Amino acid sequence: MPAATESDSDIPRTFRRGPSDPVCLADQPGTWVEVAIAAPAERVWELVSDINLPARFSDEFVGASWRSGDGDGDGARAGACFVGRNRHQAIGEWEAESFVEVYEPGLSFGWATSDPDNPGARWRFDLESTGSSTTLRYSMSIGPGPSGISMAIAAMPDKEDRILARRVREHHANMARTVEGIKGLAEAQS
Repeated sequence: MPAATESDSDIPRTFRRGPSDPVCLADQPGTWVEVAIAAPAERVWELVSDINLPARFSDEFVGASWRSGDGDGDGARAGACFVGRNRHQAIGEWEAESFVEVYEPGLSFGWATSDPDNPGARWRFDLESTGSSTTLRYSMSIGPGPSGISMAIAAMPDKEDRILARRVREHHANMARTVEGIKGLAEAQS
C-alpha cells in the first residue's frame, strides 16, 4: 500500500480496486465519513434523500434538479436521473448528470455521475438505525470514468497519485461538513 502523506493520515481511504503503488484512477480511490445522530432513521432519511440538502454545507456542490419526470415527489428511485451543479475555485463551474444506483428508503441512497456504466464518481449515504438514534455513513469513490479529475491526470500523468490524494482530501472535508450539518438539522427537529 502506498505511504500516506501527513495530511492524508487522518483521512479514511477506500479503494474499489487495488490500490496500486502509486495510486491511480483505476483504483477508484475514495473516502467516507460517519456520524452518530440522536434522531430516528426516518428523520435522517428525509434529509439525506433531499438531493439539494448537501449544497447547504458543501464548498463545491451548489444544488441539483431532477431531470424531467424523475424524482418528482415520491418519484426518486433507482434509475432516476438528476443534474448536479458544482463550483470549484481551480476548475470553475460545471454540471454533472447523476444516476441513482441505490434507493432503499430509510437505508441507502447512492448515485453515479456522468455514466452509470463508467462513472466519474460514486456517492452514497447509508443509515443504520439504533432505535432512537441513527448512524449515518457518507462515502464516495472517484472513477474509473471520465471527469474533471481524469482531465487533470491526462494533463499531468506524472502527478496522478498526488492529484487523486488532493481530490480525496477535498471531498472528505465537504463530506464531513455535510454529515455534521445533517446531524445538526436532524437533532434540532427531533
